[in-house]
Formats: sequence, structure tokens, C-alpha cells
Amino acid sequence: MGNKKLNLFSTVMFGLSAIIGSGWMFGSSQAAKIAGPAAIIAWILGAILVAMIAMVYVEIGTMFPEDGAMSRFTMYTHGSLLGHIFSWANWLSLLAILPIEAVASTQYMSTWPWKWSQWTHTFMKNGQLSASGILMATGLILVFTLINYWSVTIMAKFNNFISVFKIVVPIITMILLIAAHFDVSNMGTTVHEFMPYGTSSIFVAIGSAGIIYSYVAFQTVINLGNDIVKPAVNIRRGIIFSLFISAMIYIALQIVFIGALPKSVISSGWSQISFNSPFADLAVLLNIFGLSTLIYFTAFISPIGSGIAFSASASKSLSSMPKNKHLPKILSNANNSYNTPRIALMVDFVVSVILILLFKNWALLSRVVAASTLISLLSGPVVAGSLRKMGPKFKRPTKIRGMKILAPIVFDLISLAIYWSMFPTTVEVIVIIIVGLPIYFIYDFRRGFKEFKQKFYASLWLIVHLIGLSIISWIGSNDFGGLNLIKYPLDFLVIIVFSTIIYYWAINSSYHSGYFDDAKRLNATVNWDD
Repeated sequence: MGNKKLNLFSTVMFGLSAIIGSGWMFGSSQAAKIAGPAAIIAWILGAILVAMIAMVYVEIGTMFPEDGAMSRFTMYTHGSLLGHIFSWANWLSLLAILPIEAVASTQYMSTWPWKWSQWTHTFMKNGQLSASGILMATGLILVFTLINYWSVTIMAKFNNFISVFKIVVPIITMILLIAAHFDVSNMGTTVHEFMPYGTSSIFVAIGSAGIIYSYVAFQTVINLGNDIVKPAVNIRRGIIFSLFISAMIYIALQIVFIGALPKSVISSGWSQISFNSPFADLAVLLNIFGLSTLIYFTAFISPIGSGIAFSASASKSLSSMPKNKHLPKILSNANNSYNTPRIALMVDFVVSVILILLFKNWALLSRVVAASTLISLLSGPVVAGSLRKMGPKFKRPTKIRGMKILAPIVFDLISLAIYWSMFPTTVEVIVIIIVGLPIYFIYDFRRGFKEFKQKFYASLWLIVHLIGLSIISWIGSNDFGGLNLIKYPLDFLVIIVFSTIIYYWAINSSYHSGYFDDAKRLNATVNWDD
């Protein structure tokens, strides 16, 4: 199976393909609309935030290199109930990206300007997918599924090509836009002009303009632990390289987008920016029609690359969940010549189509992904902090210095980012996550509700935390959708204090279960030489 695994180059390309998806096509425009030129700061802060989150997961991921690893970590330290909640949230956050990328491609196709493509104009109706658009998006998801169905090797070769393409095209786009028109004065000459909607707009942009949504795709690398050559080092390298390269591209794209805008577009204010296909529309405004054609083509190819990456990651996540003993074992079946979890892939396909039917445009789906991803990421710092206490002698190929300080800070930052996603998004996602609980209780009932009180107490902190964040969001600053009873920036302080208390409750609620023994055995197989 060694010849079927991903080397470092393929791992980096896989990470880049996941991170640089539909976010680059929509993110710059959405962020500029929310924060003006200060959107540049939003991309920089977003990269720093996600890099800090990633470092926590790098330590854990290299300790337990396994398929669908993100769905397993919490179970090792806090038992099966909390493990099920987080694995369900993680699976949903990965899975929902499949329909997002398919919908993104379909939406761009609906604006193709050529005569031969008139038939694609029926894909959208009143801002949502039409019946023909739903069929097209479903067809794209089927492509994502089939490519992964026939092995990680085929997927990797296809993905390497698309990843290089996705890096080159944004660079070409930036060069041609700068050559055609770049007005430095668009950045503003005063603080107010640079930051027309205040500092709070920067954080709103991070939470709701696709910034967090784009960067957190680093977790796809962790979920493919067993498919990576020398995972102890290549998981770390793959995440660092892919995050750094993508951050440079996203920040540069934002700078170029702002500078290339004609004065006529921003004369009425940044909030009035309205593009259906941002970079393609901008190229048309600047009479670079060849570039607009290239961008339209890329807008079709780029999401396909991300869709393929997340189809693999979501299937690995789902196929690993039966190890928790609360989902059917058939989902983990990979007994085929390509060692791919085909049953899980098929389930992901069906659920993806259901999500398309429920949420028929990119904006609605992206809100679901952002909030569910952030909630699932809360587990990382809790697990890292707990393992430093429970397993101090565990092998740590990448041991992060200052984890005792980093973990609670990251937990607070993730909690803030959930708040930035704006009320009532958090509440909506909590409801979706709760849907997975009846399945857990059915299986736990069959197993006699063993250790139920202990498992419930180990999970109680998350319930209190999510309810608390929802209440703070509801009564918080109106900049973030609240009633303004707690004004900005006092609302940030409230969340930091509240989250810090919850963090220490969480790590003190960890306990030794049979799953911790599984973690110990898995960690013992880690090869330091890798």
C-alpha cells in the first residue's frame, strides 16, 4: 500500500486544493463589502488565528495518525458521548463543503457569457438553484465521489494537477489586474478611509466573509493520516506549507481586488459592492476579456478540486466513526483493492444532495459550514490540554512549546470566532448537531448505558458553553447581530472570561476510559524516525 500513499508534495497540494476553493472567488469581494480596505487586516488576522488552531491539531494529529482522525480525538480523553458530538459536528462541517463547492461551480456557470452556454443561465432563479441547477450540482458531487471511489492514488494525481492550476490562475489574475489598473488611493489616506466601518467590521469579515471558512480546510490533511507517507513529519509540514502559501495568495488577492476597483464602483461606499462573479466581473470592467474567460473556467475547475479533497476527507471522517461503537460498522468497510470507504462515500453523496435541496445557494451553505467547523474545532485545545495531563509520556513527534498557555488562548479565540459568525447562526447549527444524538443514544442503550453519568459529566461543559455563547450572541453587540445589551468591545471580554472558565472545566472533566487505552496503543505505533 506504500505506493498508494501521499508524499509530501501531494500532501501539500491536497491541503492547498482544499483551502483554495470557492473562497478565493467570493472572499475578497465579501470581505471588502463588509470592512472596506481593512479587509486586508481581516485576512492577516484570520491566517494567524487559524495557524494557532492548526498548531494545536498538529501536535495531536502526529500523535495519532489515522483515517478520520478529527472524529476520534475527543473520544480518547472525554469518552464516547462527547466524542460522538464532536465527530458528528466535524463530519457535517466537512460534508457540507461538497454541496458548497458544487453550488459555487453551478452559480458561476449560470453567468457564463458565451452564446453556446446560454443553457447554463437556467441554473439559477431568484438567487437560488433551479431544478436544472440542482441536477448540475448533483452531477458535480457524483464526480467528486467517483474520483475518490477509485483510490487515493487516482485522487492524488488528479488533485495535484488541479492544485497547481489553482495556484497559477490567481497569480495570473493578480498580475493582469495590476497591469490594467491599480489605484493605491483606494486603500484610503486616513484611518477612517482605510477602516470605514470601524474595527468591529474586521472581525465580522473574519467570521462571515469566507475567511475562516477558507483557512480551516487544513484539517483535511489530518483526516488522511494513514494515507500519508511518514505522517509523523509530513502532517506537520503539509499543514504549515499549505497554510502559508494559501495565506499569501488570499492576502495578495484582497490587496489587488481593492486596488483594482474603479472609483465608480466604490463611490457610493464599500457596502454597495455587488458582484455575481467578483474577479470575472472586475476583469470585464477593466476590459480584460481574456482574463474573464480564464476566471470563468477556473471558477468551474477550482471548486471541483476542493470538492474532491473534501469528499475524501468527509468519507474518512464518517468511516472512522463506527470505531466509537455508535454507528453501523458497515460504514467503515474499506475491503476493496483501493482501500477506500465506499459505503461512507455513498452515504456522503446522498446527504450532500439533501443539503443542496435544503440550502440552495452558496451563502446559506457557507454559514452552516463556518459555524459547525468552529464548534468542532473547540475539541482541539481541550484534547491537547487534557493529554498533557493524562498522557505526559505519550510520543509527540511535534511537541508544541507553551501548550499550557496556547491551548486556552486558542479555545478563547475559537469561541470569539463563533461569536463573529453572528446570531442566530450558532443556534441553527446546534440544532443540526443535536439531530445526531438520537443515533448515539440508540447504540448506547444497546450497550447498557455503560459509564453514562461519567460520559454525561465529561460532555456537560460543551452544552453549557454553546448555550452561553448563544445567549451572549443574542444580547451582545449589534455589530454581530445582537440586541446591543453588551456593547463592543466589552462583549469580547465577556466571551474571553466565560470561555476561559469553560476551558479549565473541560480539561478537568477528562477521564480514563477504554478509548484512552485505544489511544495509548495507537500512539505506541508512532515511528519517531518518520
